[in-house]
Amino acid sequence: MKKTIAILLFFHLSLALALAQTDKKDAPSSNKEDSFRAYLYNKEFEVYLRINFYEQNITVPGQELYGELPGYLGKERNSFCWVITSAKVIDEQKAELALINDYGSEDLTASLTRQNDSTYVLRQLEGSSLKVPKNGRWQKLPKQLELKRK
Repeated sequence: MKKTIAILLFFHLSLALALAQTDKKDAPSSNKEDSFRAYLYNKEFEVYLRINFYEQNITVPGQELYGELPGYLGKERNSFCWVITSAKVIDEQKAELALINDYGSEDLTASLTRQNDSTYVLRQLEGSSLKVPKNGRWQKLPKQLELKRK
C-alpha cells in the first residue's frame, strides 16, 4: 500500500512539474506583451488610451455595440471617444493604428511609439485631426501627443 501511494505521489508531482514547465515556456515575454497592453494618459488634454493590441478585446464603456476592439482614445468626464478599428504591432517599440470617431464621420491613421517603459508618443499620420470635446467646443489635439503609462 505504501508503495502505491509513493508511486502515485511521484506521478502527481512529475505531472505538476511538467505542466509548470509548459506554462513557463508558452508564457509571453512580459516586456513584449506589455508594450501595447496599457492604460496611457495625457494630463494636459485629459485624454487617455486604453489599448490591448494583442488580444484586441477592449470594449468601449457604454458603447458595447462596437464589440471587442484593439482599444480607444477617450476623454475624461465625457463619453466621446475615438475607436481604434485596427492595430498592427510593428515591433516592441512601434504600432500602427486606424481610428474613427464614435460618430463614424472622421477617420485617421496614426502610430504609437514606446519611448521607454512609461512614455509613449501618438503621432497622427494622415486623415482627420484628432478633436475632443472641451467645455462645449472641439479641442484639437496636437499631431504628436505624449502619453504616460498609469
